[in-house]
Amino acid sequence: MVLVHEAGHFAAAKICRVRVEAFAFGFGPRLFGLKYGDTDYKVCLLPLGGFVKMTGENPSDQSAEEIVSDPGAFTSHPRWQRMLIGVAGPTANFLLTFVLMFVYFAFVNEVPLSAIKTTTVEWVTPDSPAAQAGIRSGDIVRRFGGVSNPKWQPQVYEQIKLSPGQNVAVTVDRAGKLLDLSLHIPMTAKSDDFDIGDTGIQPQYLPGPIAVAQVQSGTPAEHAGLRAGDAIESVDGHAFHSVNSLLAYMQTEKGKPMALAIRRNGTTLQMVATPAKLDTAWKLGFVPEPIPFRDEPLPLASAVTKSATYFAGNSLLVAEIVERLFTHKLSLTQMTGPVGIARAAGEVAEMDGWSPKFGLAAEISLQLGIFNLFPFPMLDGGMILLLLIESAIRHDISLAIKERIYTAAFVVLVAFFAFVLFNDVSKLPLFTHTVP
Repeated sequence: MVLVHEAGHFAAAKICRVRVEAFAFGFGPRLFGLKYGDTDYKVCLLPLGGFVKMTGENPSDQSAEEIVSDPGAFTSHPRWQRMLIGVAGPTANFLLTFVLMFVYFAFVNEVPLSAIKTTTVEWVTPDSPAAQAGIRSGDIVRRFGGVSNPKWQPQVYEQIKLSPGQNVAVTVDRAGKLLDLSLHIPMTAKSDDFDIGDTGIQPQYLPGPIAVAQVQSGTPAEHAGLRAGDAIESVDGHAFHSVNSLLAYMQTEKGKPMALAIRRNGTTLQMVATPAKLDTAWKLGFVPEPIPFRDEPLPLASAVTKSATYFAGNSLLVAEIVERLFTHKLSLTQMTGPVGIARAAGEVAEMDGWSPKFGLAAEISLQLGIFNLFPFPMLDGGMILLLLIESAIRHDISLAIKERIYTAAFVVLVAFFAFVLFNDVSKLPLFTHTVP
């Protein structure tokens, strides 16, 4: 993402005939690279970003006479060209976001072999925030927060993450009757490992029973007579469609024996299983069949539309997050830096399918572009803002004032980066501990 961002600045600088002295991945001492023409293409020691160094970009590096007499200097070019160079980096990230999602939708587009199209509640944990709000199993969510006819992912999940400690208006369809409810979102929604199920809601994504792929030796599932190839049609009369819902139910029952209705070779069997504490949670000890997906590439026109919708929706979401940060409705501790991104990339790499991989890459690229457009000195948006001010007053801001502005901005950015990095590290499993 950094290389694409800097490539945008680089391309715009070359088009405007600004001399580029360095195209760097990382900061600090040069490790290796290639000098070609006027430009040193290099990899530096600290892989925490990158930069394009243009002649005259920092006026303190040259005297005013040298800058004016050097046609290749950044400041020798018209302000509109300098603004074009500044906006080219974020634009490259936006373009990459669109291209990534277009490639996904046009050539992959994974969809479940069978899935329900309504946002239906499969199970509600007793005494949970959802239960206290009056939400019941079988309810269809027609409105959640400010989103009508939402999907569980991403709309409902995103609205929950934006509202820790707050009440969210929810409209559900119960047997054809619309009910307006209010769901209190727990403060834990601001943690990275938060799940929709933590509100007490277990979503239904798929029809049909839970298919058993493997039964682990010596577990309650084996003792009850469960076998690979079985399908769990109901548990104590509840028709569960996902393991998550079954797990949530077993935690509330705290190890009580459960009556299972099992379909095996076209015949329904009844058996009793008693969950045991396995890995600090009540479980039966079987591995479910993975959700089957198929590739269903979209026509090119539809892929363009879906990509544009993804771009617009996620851009508005980032804007909403920023607004809530400034109005103190969200905590800064929810921000993620390089360590958090690395953790997320590792988790996504282990997931099945291409959807999470393309999605994470597109989100990072989009947020990098938006962040760099913030009107803050040291960022592209800050440079553009100063150029707009100079255009309005029809003369350059003095070098002394610029140096003070950039020095103060540098201190603030370093402090901000240190805070985000500390926040990332504090979320590592090494520094967190939960009591089972």
